[in-house]
Amino acid sequence: MRAPRNGPGPRTEPGGNGFRNGFRNGGPRRRTLLAAAAAVPTVALLPGCSGGDGRRGDRGRSVLRFQSLAWQKESVDANKQLVAEWNRLHPDIPVQYVQGAWPTVHDQLLTSFEGGEAPDIIHDASDDLADFAYGGYLADLTDLLPRRLKDDIPARGWESGTFGGRVYGIPFLQEPRVLIADGVKLRRSGVRVPTADAPWTWEEFGEVAKELTGGGGYGVAWPLKEPVSVTLNLALSTGGRIFRRRPDGRAEVRFDAADQVVPRTIHDQVNVVRSAARTTLGMGGADTLPGFFAGRYAILPLGFSYRQQIAQQAPKDFEWTVLPAPWGAGGADQGVSPQTLSIAADCPRKEEAMAFVDFLLRPPNMARLALGDWMLPTGREALKAPELHEDRHGWATGTVLAHTLRAAPAQSVRGYPEWKDKIATPGFQEYYSGAIDLDELRQRLVHDGNLVLARYQR
Repeated sequence: MRAPRNGPGPRTEPGGNGFRNGFRNGGPRRRTLLAAAAAVPTVALLPGCSGGDGRRGDRGRSVLRFQSLAWQKESVDANKQLVAEWNRLHPDIPVQYVQGAWPTVHDQLLTSFEGGEAPDIIHDASDDLADFAYGGYLADLTDLLPRRLKDDIPARGWESGTFGGRVYGIPFLQEPRVLIADGVKLRRSGVRVPTADAPWTWEEFGEVAKELTGGGGYGVAWPLKEPVSVTLNLALSTGGRIFRRRPDGRAEVRFDAADQVVPRTIHDQVNVVRSAARTTLGMGGADTLPGFFAGRYAILPLGFSYRQQIAQQAPKDFEWTVLPAPWGAGGADQGVSPQTLSIAADCPRKEEAMAFVDFLLRPPNMARLALGDWMLPTGREALKAPELHEDRHGWATGTVLAHTLRAAPAQSVRGYPEWKDKIATPGFQEYYSGAIDLDELRQRLVHDGNLVLARYQR
C-alpha cells in the first residue's frame, strides 16, 4: 500500500495519496527544509551527485542500502524476496534491505541526508520529493534511466517524479480513489450501478447518496481527516486544478467554478441533504470500516488499496463491491501521488543502484510489488498481469481506471506543504463541517494561500 496510515499499520490518506493523518507534514525539520528550499532558485536543482566529500567513504564500494517502506507482510515478503534474488544473481553488487516507515520517513530522510548517512536507494512517495529534489539531496536520474524502464512507464507517470525538467523519482505503484459500496444496499435501492465506462456523474452520485440514506444509515461516509489531497485529486474530474501557472511560470491558487464542484458536493451531502455522516469527517479511512460493516454507511470513497483491509476484516457474509469514482466535465481523471524509487545524490555507485532499481521494476517484479500492496503498477507491461484483471476484490475495476490517473497538480508547487498545513487543511475542515461558507473558504485558499506561495517564488 502506498502509505499505510490507519488500521493495521501506520496508514495515512493518499493524495496529494499526502497519501496521508499529518505524520509527514509539519514539524521543525520539515519547516527548516522548506525554508532552505525556498531560498534555492529552481535552476539550482542539482544533476547527479551533490557530495564528493566522501561522506560515504566508510562504506566505500561495498553494500548498497535499499530502504523500503513496505509494511504489510505480503509487501515486505515480496521486497525481501526480490532483494535476495538480486543478491544471488549479482554477488558483486550486494544490496541490503533496510526497513523504513511511512509515518516518519520525511524527517528520517532529512536527518540522514544532513548527516551523510542516507540510504542509497530510497522508497518514498512523489508528493514528498520536491523538498529533497530542490534541496539537492536526490540524484538526477534523467540520464541514468534505462531505455526499457523509461519507455514502459507512460509520460503522465513520469510527471509525478519530475522537478525542474529533471527526473528525481521513478513512479512504480499508484492507486485510484474508488467507491467501496455495500452490495446488498446498492442492489435493494434499485439505483443504476456505475461501471468504469459509465461512472456516476457528481450530480448522480449526490442523488444516489440521498436514495441510500434512511433507516438510521447514511448513503456515504467521507473520511476526511486529511481533506486536501482527496479534494484536489478528485477535482481533476470536474476540470478543477486549484493551482495554475502564470505566464512567468509561477504557481498561483485559484478557486473557480470547476474547482468548487467536489467541495460543494461534499459540503451539501453533510450539511444540506444530510446524506453523509458528519461524524466521519475527522476520521481516517480505516476508522470508517466498522460502521460500514455494521450498515451505517452504504458507500465509502477510499483509496484502492483499502480493499485489502476490507477483505481481511469484513464479516464472512458481508457483500461489498468496488465502483469507479464519479466524474464530471474533466472526465474520469483524478490526481495521484505514486510511490517512487530514488537514488541519494551522494550515493557513490549510482549506476549499480540504478541497475538494482531496473531489476526491481521489471514487469513481473513490478506486478509482484503491486499485488503485495494491493495497488496498481505504473508500467504498461506489469499492468497486463492476469491477476490484476480478475473481478475478485475489484481488481479489474481498478486496472481499467489506470489510464485516468494523472500526477497530482499540487505536488510540484513550491510552498504547497505549508499551504496545505496552514491554510487548506483547516479551511476545508471548517467548510465541510459547516463552520464557514464557500466565500470564506475561497478567501482563505486564494488570498492567504497566495501569500504563502509568494515567499517560495521570489
